[in-house]
Amino acid sequence: MVFPVLICDDSMVARKQVIRILSDNNEFHFIQASNGQEALDILRNEEVGLLCLDLTMPIIDGIGVLEIIKSEKIECFTVVISADIQEQMKLKVKELGALNFIEKPVSKNELNLTLHKFGIK
Repeated sequence: MVFPVLICDDSMVARKQVIRILSDNNEFHFIQASNGQEALDILRNEEVGLLCLDLTMPIIDGIGVLEIIKSEKIECFTVVISADIQEQMKLKVKELGALNFIEKPVSKNELNLTLHKFGIK
């Protein structure tokens, strides 16, 4: 069974880094979005199992995406991957439903541990 993974980051380099980390799992199908609006359009129209989400992006930022996911009751696991490492931001994303907050540059070990913890990988 294919497990759809949406990677949302305005940096193509950052998106490719997450894909590279997760690409050893042949069951993952990767979808990419470069801003929060693109991610929401995909989440509303396609089944997504995991969202890897940056916070600082144009159009709709990561917090906006998390708020809309929560208000529209869109179901998918979400992991925030961001350089915004303020403690209050880490708490806010978890309050909005993110499984974990991982600092950039993303660590393969930390991302894999998070996915294992929640039975995703």
